[in-house]
Amino acid sequence: MSKNSEELGNNPIKKLLIKQAVPASVGILIMSIYGIVDTIFVGRYVGSLGIAAITVVMPITFLISSIGMAIGMGGASIISRSLGGDNEEKALLTFGNQATLTVVLAIGIVLLGSFFQEEILVVFGGRGEILPYAKEYFQITLYGVPFLAWAMMSNNVIRAEGAPKIAMLILVVPAVVNMILDPILIVYLDWGIAGAAWATSLAYIASASYSLFFFFGGKSEMRLFAKNLRLKFEIVREIFSLGIVTLARQGTVSILFIVLNNSLFTYGNEASIAVYGIINRVMMFANFPVLGITQGYVPIAGYNYGAEKFARVKTVINLAIKWGTLIAIVIFVGILSFAEPLVAIFTKDQSLIDETGIALRKVFIATPLIAVQLMGAAYFQAIGKAIPALLLTLTKQGFFLIPLFLILPPYFGLDGIWYAFPIADVSAAAITYYFLRKETAKLKV
Repeated sequence: MSKNSEELGNNPIKKLLIKQAVPASVGILIMSIYGIVDTIFVGRYVGSLGIAAITVVMPITFLISSIGMAIGMGGASIISRSLGGDNEEKALLTFGNQATLTVVLAIGIVLLGSFFQEEILVVFGGRGEILPYAKEYFQITLYGVPFLAWAMMSNNVIRAEGAPKIAMLILVVPAVVNMILDPILIVYLDWGIAGAAWATSLAYIASASYSLFFFFGGKSEMRLFAKNLRLKFEIVREIFSLGIVTLARQGTVSILFIVLNNSLFTYGNEASIAVYGIINRVMMFANFPVLGITQGYVPIAGYNYGAEKFARVKTVINLAIKWGTLIAIVIFVGILSFAEPLVAIFTKDQSLIDETGIALRKVFIATPLIAVQLMGAAYFQAIGKAIPALLLTLTKQGFFLIPLFLILPPYFGLDGIWYAFPIADVSAAAITYYFLRKETAKLKV
């Protein structure tokens, strides 16, 4: 067992959480920044229809790439516990099976997406004047999605073996590539929405290439052997029993976007989808520290649970929630105070700025509670309990937001859509906290 993975069971929890969470947060921050930069260039050089097109396509591409993410997170849970239990053979077998599953499934689903792209875009809200922009963007980004799937799988594996800085770079590399290419392709070459799509696809390819360099460069504990590439039913079943949490979450998010985008179009117009596109980018950026802490504490909790060091498991949960909640409060205050200036970064359209600023405040009302929901659900995945992890992960998007998007708008119009977010945040946090407390009470310290 390497020094990296042994540290997860021996080093002080606070030091470990900082070591794991800071790189994860930086990676997510840079990913968020490149998403913001992408939207800024599209908003300023293509227009609000370009932002709306990206908003329509984003959940489709991430649904496809979530195959890699699901395989990565499901396998990472097995790898963390295997390394904690000193079972390197199972960890290596798991990684080999992850590689095979990611490549085969990602390519297969991309082919399906290419055959039915227009039908898919319409379902996801690519209607009216948005459709031509969305179709052009989607056709090109499909080329890069298999590479994104590989990168997302690799990111989780690398974090599970205790190399958070490398995992961070898996996210940093595509962000930097995208930010370099955006002004060249969108502005200098005047490729418009196609330029944004090519920048994104090339960024995904760069990310996958870096992960391959890490694995084959001899610096990783995880190595690919031909014998481990052959699928083993027991390993595949365990990967998907845990990874289904991530896949179901992203699948639910995609259904959420179908309902949301169509509701925005019905009770508003094309501009309303652009409003949410900006809100979504701000949300990704604002929540990066909490998401980073969530990702950072998962391998620590999983390793120590596998090693039966339950006092350390409880300590990292409590510390992660405490830090996450404090940061979420700061985010909450910042959004309330600077909503319009934040929105003005994306567009010069004053009516869009005003409308988005008002909606942004409504969406972020319950932000201080997000840490409990995110970390509570992630804990069950870290310890290998797939069904509770799945149910808690789906609580906000599946059990609350989707029904609320259907119920509230007929009575409250667009306001019903915006207020659905804080109602779902409060409800999901309360349920998650209850089950987390109940589960951690079972740990024998």
